[in-house]
Amino acid sequence: MPLSDQRFFQLTEWGRLCFDPYIQLQLISGDASFRRYFRFKHNNQSYIAVDSPPDLVPILPFIELAKSYQQSGLYTPEVLHHDEQLGFMVLTDLGDNMLNSALNADTVMPLYQQAIELLPLVAKVKSTNKHKLPAFDEAFISTELSIFNDWLLKKHLNYTLYESTQKMLLQVFNTLTKAIVSQPQVAMHRDYHSRNIMLHNQQMFLIDFQDTVVGPISYDAVSLLRDCYAVWPSTVVDDLAKYHFEQCLKHELLSTNTQFEQYQYWFDLTGMQRHLKIAGIFARLHHRDGKSGYLADIPQSLHYLIEVGSRYNEFSELVAWLQQDILPKVEAKL
Repeated sequence: MPLSDQRFFQLTEWGRLCFDPYIQLQLISGDASFRRYFRFKHNNQSYIAVDSPPDLVPILPFIELAKSYQQSGLYTPEVLHHDEQLGFMVLTDLGDNMLNSALNADTVMPLYQQAIELLPLVAKVKSTNKHKLPAFDEAFISTELSIFNDWLLKKHLNYTLYESTQKMLLQVFNTLTKAIVSQPQVAMHRDYHSRNIMLHNQQMFLIDFQDTVVGPISYDAVSLLRDCYAVWPSTVVDDLAKYHFEQCLKHELLSTNTQFEQYQYWFDLTGMQRHLKIAGIFARLHHRDGKSGYLADIPQSLHYLIEVGSRYNEFSELVAWLQQDILPKVEAKL
Protein backbone atom coordinates (compact mmCIF):
# COMPACT_ATOMS: atom_id res chain seq x y z
CA MET A 1 0.00 0.00 0.00
CA PRO A 2 1.26 3.53 -0.73
CA LEU A 3 2.37 5.57 2.27
CA SER A 4 -0.46 8.01 1.53
CA ASP A 5 -3.13 5.35 2.03
CA GLN A 6 -4.44 6.61 5.35
CA ARG A 7 -7.46 4.31 5.46
CA PHE A 8 -5.24 1.25 5.01
CA PHE A 9 -3.16 2.27 8.03
CA GLN A 10 -6.31 2.98 10.05
CA LEU A 11 -7.76 -0.41 9.13
CA THR A 12 -4.51 -2.15 10.06
CA GLU A 13 -4.39 -0.46 13.46
CA TRP A 14 -8.06 -1.21 14.10
CA GLY A 15 -7.55 -4.86 13.08
CA ARG A 16 -4.59 -5.15 15.41
CA LEU A 17 -6.72 -3.90 18.29
CA CYS A 18 -9.32 -6.56 17.46
CA PHE A 19 -6.76 -9.38 17.12
CA ASP A 20 -3.07 -8.84 17.86
CA PRO A 21 -0.34 -6.27 17.10
CA TYR A 22 1.33 -8.46 14.48
CA ILE A 23 -1.32 -9.10 11.85
CA GLN A 24 -0.39 -8.06 8.30
CA LEU A 25 -3.10 -7.14 5.80
CA GLN A 26 -2.74 -8.21 2.17
CA LEU A 27 -4.96 -6.62 -0.47
CA ILE A 28 -6.97 -9.29 -2.31
CA SER A 29 -9.43 -7.18 -4.29
CA GLY A 30 -11.58 -4.17 -4.67
CA ASP A 31 -14.96 -4.49 -6.32
CA ALA A 32 -17.20 -2.35 -8.50
CA SER A 33 -17.91 -0.07 -5.53
CA PHE A 34 -15.57 1.83 -3.20
CA ARG A 35 -14.98 -1.16 -0.91
CA ARG A 36 -11.64 -2.95 -0.57
CA TYR A 37 -10.92 -6.38 0.85
CA PHE A 38 -7.80 -7.59 2.65
CA ARG A 39 -6.79 -11.01 3.96
CA PHE A 40 -4.87 -11.62 7.17
CA LYS A 41 -4.07 -14.53 9.46
CA HIS A 42 -4.39 -14.89 13.21
CA ASN A 43 -3.60 -18.13 15.07
CA ASN A 44 -3.41 -19.96 11.73
CA GLN A 45 -6.94 -18.84 10.86
CA SER A 46 -7.62 -16.63 7.84
CA TYR A 47 -9.92 -13.60 7.98
CA ILE A 48 -11.13 -10.84 5.65
CA ALA A 49 -10.84 -7.17 6.61
CA VAL A 50 -13.15 -4.80 4.76
CA ASP A 51 -12.55 -1.11 4.14
CA SER A 52 -15.88 0.53 3.27
CA PRO A 53 -15.73 4.36 3.45
CA PRO A 54 -18.77 5.29 5.57
CA ASP A 55 -19.69 8.38 3.56
CA LEU A 56 -19.74 6.31 0.34
CA VAL A 57 -20.72 2.74 1.30
CA PRO A 58 -22.14 2.46 4.84
CA ILE A 59 -21.68 -0.98 6.37
CA LEU A 60 -24.93 -1.16 8.36
CA PRO A 61 -27.05 -2.51 5.44
CA PHE A 62 -24.56 -5.35 4.95
CA ILE A 63 -24.54 -6.21 8.65
CA GLU A 64 -28.34 -6.14 8.99
CA LEU A 65 -28.92 -8.10 5.78
CA ALA A 66 -26.31 -10.72 6.68
CA LYS A 67 -28.42 -11.53 9.75
CA SER A 68 -31.66 -11.54 7.77
CA TYR A 69 -30.22 -13.76 5.02
CA GLN A 70 -28.97 -16.21 7.64
CA GLN A 71 -32.37 -16.22 9.37
CA SER A 72 -33.91 -17.10 6.00
CA GLY A 73 -31.66 -20.17 5.74
CA LEU A 74 -28.96 -18.71 3.50
CA TYR A 75 -25.21 -18.87 4.00
CA THR A 76 -23.26 -15.60 4.15
CA PRO A 77 -19.97 -14.45 5.69
CA GLU A 78 -20.13 -13.92 9.45
CA VAL A 79 -19.47 -10.35 10.62
CA LEU A 80 -17.02 -10.91 13.48
CA HIS A 81 -16.09 -7.30 14.26
CA HIS A 82 -17.24 -3.99 12.90
CA ASP A 83 -16.97 -0.25 13.46
CA GLU A 84 -19.81 1.59 11.77
CA GLN A 85 -18.27 5.06 12.13
CA LEU A 86 -14.94 4.00 10.62
CA GLY A 87 -16.51 1.74 7.99
CA PHE A 88 -14.42 -1.30 8.93
CA MET A 89 -15.42 -4.96 9.24
CA VAL A 90 -13.79 -8.31 9.82
CA LEU A 91 -15.53 -11.24 8.13
CA THR A 92 -15.00 -14.98 8.02
CA ASP A 93 -12.85 -15.96 5.04
CA LEU A 94 -14.78 -17.95 2.42
CA GLY A 95 -11.70 -18.57 0.28
CA ASP A 96 -11.33 -17.73 -3.41
CA ASN A 97 -13.65 -20.24 -5.10
CA MET A 98 -16.35 -18.26 -6.87
CA LEU A 99 -19.16 -20.08 -8.65
CA ASN A 100 -17.79 -18.58 -11.84
CA SER A 101 -14.61 -20.65 -11.59
CA ALA A 102 -16.52 -23.94 -11.28
CA LEU A 103 -18.75 -23.47 -14.32
CA ASN A 104 -18.31 -25.45 -17.51
CA ALA A 105 -20.55 -27.24 -19.99
CA ASP A 106 -20.94 -30.22 -17.63
CA THR A 107 -21.55 -28.29 -14.39
CA VAL A 108 -23.61 -25.31 -15.52
CA MET A 109 -27.00 -27.02 -15.18
CA PRO A 110 -26.59 -28.58 -11.69
CA LEU A 111 -24.72 -25.58 -10.24
CA TYR A 112 -27.15 -23.01 -11.61
CA GLN A 113 -30.10 -25.12 -10.49
CA GLN A 114 -28.60 -25.14 -6.99
CA ALA A 115 -28.17 -21.34 -7.12
CA ILE A 116 -31.74 -20.91 -8.39
CA GLU A 117 -33.05 -23.03 -5.52
CA LEU A 118 -31.70 -20.36 -3.13
CA LEU A 119 -33.79 -17.59 -4.68
CA PRO A 120 -37.06 -18.43 -2.85
CA LEU A 121 -35.08 -17.96 0.38
CA VAL A 122 -33.79 -14.59 -0.83
CA ALA A 123 -37.34 -13.66 -1.86
CA LYS A 124 -38.51 -13.89 1.77
CA VAL A 125 -36.06 -11.22 3.06
CA LYS A 126 -38.37 -8.22 2.62
CA SER A 127 -37.03 -6.47 5.72
CA THR A 128 -34.25 -6.64 8.24
CA ASN A 129 -34.77 -6.74 11.99
CA LYS A 130 -34.65 -2.95 11.96
CA HIS A 131 -35.74 -1.70 8.54
CA LYS A 132 -38.16 -2.35 5.71
CA LEU A 133 -36.31 -2.73 2.41
CA PRO A 134 -36.61 -0.09 -0.35
CA ALA A 135 -38.92 -0.72 -3.30
CA PHE A 136 -37.60 -1.16 -6.82
CA ASP A 137 -40.31 1.20 -8.08
CA GLU A 138 -40.73 3.47 -11.12
CA ALA A 139 -38.48 6.18 -9.67
CA PHE A 140 -35.77 3.66 -8.81
CA ILE A 141 -35.95 2.11 -12.30
CA SER A 142 -35.82 5.54 -13.96
CA THR A 143 -32.72 6.48 -11.98
CA GLU A 144 -30.99 3.27 -13.09
CA LEU A 145 -31.92 3.70 -16.75
CA SER A 146 -30.59 7.26 -16.74
CA ILE A 147 -27.12 5.81 -16.11
CA PHE A 148 -27.17 4.40 -19.66
CA ASN A 149 -27.91 7.80 -21.20
CA ASP A 150 -25.65 9.83 -18.92
CA TRP A 151 -22.57 7.61 -18.76
CA LEU A 152 -22.49 5.34 -21.81
CA LEU A 153 -24.00 7.62 -24.42
CA LYS A 154 -23.09 11.11 -23.27
CA LYS A 155 -19.88 10.63 -21.30
CA HIS A 156 -18.26 7.59 -22.90
CA LEU A 157 -19.38 7.95 -26.53
CA ASN A 158 -19.99 11.72 -26.56
CA TYR A 159 -23.19 10.76 -28.34
CA THR A 160 -25.80 13.35 -29.24
CA LEU A 161 -29.32 12.13 -28.57
CA TYR A 162 -31.59 13.61 -31.21
CA GLU A 163 -35.31 13.93 -30.56
CA SER A 164 -36.27 10.81 -32.51
CA THR A 165 -33.80 8.65 -30.58
CA GLN A 166 -34.86 10.19 -27.27
CA LYS A 167 -38.47 9.36 -28.10
CA MET A 168 -37.55 5.77 -28.98
CA LEU A 169 -35.58 5.29 -25.77
CA LEU A 170 -38.34 6.80 -23.65
CA GLN A 171 -40.83 4.37 -25.17
CA VAL A 172 -38.45 1.45 -24.50
CA PHE A 173 -37.87 2.59 -20.92
CA ASN A 174 -41.62 2.88 -20.32
CA THR A 175 -42.24 -0.60 -21.72
CA LEU A 176 -39.52 -2.12 -19.54
CA THR A 177 -40.73 -0.28 -16.45
CA LYS A 178 -44.31 -1.45 -16.97
CA ALA A 179 -43.15 -5.07 -17.27
CA ILE A 180 -41.06 -4.80 -14.11
CA VAL A 181 -43.65 -3.23 -11.81
CA SER A 182 -46.41 -5.58 -13.03
CA GLN A 183 -44.60 -8.66 -11.70
CA PRO A 184 -45.06 -10.17 -8.22
CA GLN A 185 -42.73 -8.22 -5.94
CA VAL A 186 -40.26 -10.13 -3.75
CA ALA A 187 -36.93 -9.43 -2.12
CA MET A 188 -34.12 -9.47 -4.67
CA HIS A 189 -30.38 -9.53 -4.15
CA ARG A 190 -29.95 -7.12 -7.11
CA ASP A 191 -26.50 -8.41 -8.12
CA TYR A 192 -27.00 -12.17 -8.12
CA HIS A 193 -24.34 -13.54 -10.46
CA SER A 194 -21.53 -16.07 -10.60
CA ARG A 195 -18.93 -13.81 -8.95
CA ASN A 196 -21.17 -13.06 -5.96
CA ILE A 197 -21.70 -16.72 -5.04
CA MET A 198 -18.83 -18.42 -3.23
CA LEU A 199 -18.31 -22.17 -2.99
CA HIS A 200 -17.16 -23.00 0.55
CA ASN A 201 -17.49 -26.11 2.70
CA GLN A 202 -19.68 -27.72 0.00
CA GLN A 203 -22.21 -24.89 0.27
CA MET A 204 -23.08 -21.80 -1.73
CA PHE A 205 -22.44 -18.59 0.21
CA LEU A 206 -23.88 -15.27 -0.95
CA ILE A 207 -21.90 -12.04 -0.85
CA ASP A 208 -22.43 -8.42 -1.94
CA PHE A 209 -26.09 -8.47 -0.86
CA GLN A 210 -26.17 -5.06 0.86
CA ASP A 211 -28.27 -3.53 -1.96
CA THR A 212 -31.19 -5.95 -1.55
CA VAL A 213 -34.54 -4.34 -2.40
CA VAL A 214 -38.11 -5.48 -3.04
CA GLY A 215 -38.72 -5.82 -6.76
CA PRO A 216 -39.63 -8.10 -9.68
CA ILE A 217 -39.62 -11.84 -9.15
CA SER A 218 -37.54 -12.54 -12.26
CA TYR A 219 -34.70 -10.09 -11.49
CA ASP A 220 -32.22 -12.31 -9.66
CA ALA A 221 -32.77 -15.23 -12.02
CA VAL A 222 -32.04 -13.16 -15.12
CA SER A 223 -29.10 -11.53 -13.33
CA LEU A 224 -27.64 -15.01 -12.80
CA LEU A 225 -28.47 -16.51 -16.18
CA ARG A 226 -27.63 -13.54 -18.40
CA ASP A 227 -24.38 -12.74 -16.67
CA CYS A 228 -21.69 -10.62 -18.35
CA TYR A 229 -19.00 -12.80 -16.78
CA ALA A 230 -20.39 -16.23 -17.77
CA VAL A 231 -22.20 -16.52 -21.10
CA TRP A 232 -24.22 -19.62 -22.02
CA PRO A 233 -26.22 -20.71 -25.10
CA SER A 234 -29.79 -19.42 -25.18
CA THR A 235 -31.10 -23.00 -24.92
CA VAL A 236 -29.33 -23.40 -21.55
CA VAL A 237 -30.61 -20.02 -20.33
CA ASP A 238 -34.17 -20.77 -21.42
CA ASP A 239 -34.15 -24.19 -19.71
CA LEU A 240 -32.86 -22.66 -16.48
CA ALA A 241 -35.37 -19.80 -16.67
CA LYS A 242 -38.08 -22.45 -16.81
CA TYR A 243 -36.52 -24.11 -13.77
CA HIS A 244 -36.79 -20.84 -11.86
CA PHE A 245 -40.40 -20.48 -12.99
CA GLU A 246 -41.13 -23.96 -11.61
CA GLN A 247 -39.41 -23.11 -8.32
CA CYS A 248 -41.55 -19.98 -8.02
CA LEU A 249 -44.70 -22.04 -8.51
CA LYS A 250 -43.48 -24.66 -6.03
CA HIS A 251 -42.87 -22.03 -3.35
CA GLU A 252 -46.11 -20.17 -4.14
CA LEU A 253 -44.31 -17.02 -5.26
CA LEU A 254 -46.33 -17.06 -8.49
CA SER A 255 -50.03 -17.66 -8.99
CA THR A 256 -50.80 -21.10 -10.40
CA ASN A 257 -52.55 -19.48 -13.36
CA THR A 258 -49.35 -17.69 -14.42
CA GLN A 259 -48.22 -19.09 -17.77
CA PHE A 260 -44.54 -19.61 -18.57
CA GLU A 261 -44.90 -17.32 -21.59
CA GLN A 262 -45.84 -14.47 -19.25
CA TYR A 263 -42.89 -15.25 -16.98
CA GLN A 264 -40.54 -15.42 -20.00
CA TYR A 265 -41.67 -11.95 -21.08
CA TRP A 266 -41.03 -10.60 -17.58
CA PHE A 267 -37.65 -12.36 -17.43
CA ASP A 268 -36.54 -11.01 -20.82
CA LEU A 269 -37.59 -7.40 -20.24
CA THR A 270 -36.22 -7.30 -16.71
CA GLY A 271 -32.89 -8.49 -18.11
CA MET A 272 -32.98 -5.75 -20.74
CA GLN A 273 -33.45 -3.09 -18.07
CA ARG A 274 -30.56 -4.56 -16.09
CA HIS A 275 -28.21 -4.60 -19.07
CA LEU A 276 -28.99 -1.04 -20.07
CA LYS A 277 -28.06 -0.03 -16.53
CA ILE A 278 -24.96 -2.25 -16.49
CA ALA A 279 -23.63 -0.82 -19.75
CA GLY A 280 -23.87 2.63 -18.18
CA ILE A 281 -22.31 1.49 -14.90
CA PHE A 282 -19.33 -0.08 -16.67
CA ALA A 283 -18.73 3.24 -18.45
CA ARG A 284 -19.09 5.10 -15.14
CA LEU A 285 -16.58 2.81 -13.44
CA HIS A 286 -14.06 3.78 -16.10
CA HIS A 287 -14.65 7.53 -16.19
CA ARG A 288 -15.50 8.27 -12.56
CA ASP A 289 -13.63 5.58 -10.64
CA GLY A 290 -10.67 4.76 -12.89
CA LYS A 291 -11.67 1.08 -13.17
CA SER A 292 -11.12 0.56 -16.87
CA GLY A 293 -11.25 -3.24 -16.86
CA TYR A 294 -15.05 -3.17 -17.01
CA LEU A 295 -15.07 -1.49 -20.45
CA ALA A 296 -14.44 -4.87 -22.06
CA ASP A 297 -17.73 -6.14 -20.60
CA ILE A 298 -19.93 -3.46 -22.21
CA PRO A 299 -20.22 -5.28 -25.58
CA GLN A 300 -21.65 -8.36 -23.87
CA SER A 301 -24.39 -6.27 -22.27
CA LEU A 302 -25.22 -4.81 -25.69
CA HIS A 303 -25.19 -8.27 -27.28
CA TYR A 304 -27.73 -9.44 -24.69
CA LEU A 305 -29.92 -6.44 -25.46
CA ILE A 306 -29.75 -7.18 -29.19
CA GLU A 307 -30.36 -10.91 -28.78
CA VAL A 308 -33.28 -10.58 -26.38
CA GLY A 309 -34.77 -7.48 -27.97
CA SER A 310 -34.87 -9.33 -31.30
CA ARG A 311 -37.48 -11.66 -29.81
CA TYR A 312 -40.03 -8.83 -29.59
CA ASN A 313 -41.25 -6.58 -32.41
CA GLU A 314 -41.69 -3.67 -30.01
CA PHE A 315 -37.90 -3.40 -29.67
CA SER A 316 -37.00 -3.60 -33.37
CA GLU A 317 -35.94 0.06 -33.52
CA LEU A 318 -33.82 -0.28 -30.37
CA VAL A 319 -32.14 -3.42 -31.71
CA ALA A 320 -31.28 -1.80 -35.05
CA TRP A 321 -29.89 1.31 -33.32
CA LEU A 322 -27.73 -0.71 -30.93
CA GLN A 323 -26.50 -3.05 -33.64
CA GLN A 324 -25.74 -0.46 -36.30
CA ASP A 325 -24.72 2.56 -34.27
CA ILE A 326 -23.91 2.02 -30.58
CA LEU A 327 -22.14 -1.36 -30.53
CA PRO A 328 -19.62 -0.40 -33.28
CA LYS A 329 -18.83 2.84 -31.44
CA VAL A 330 -18.31 0.99 -28.14
CA GLU A 331 -16.06 -1.63 -29.76
CA ALA A 332 -14.03 1.08 -31.50
CA LYS A 333 -13.13 2.56 -28.10
CA LEU A 334 -11.83 -0.68 -26.56
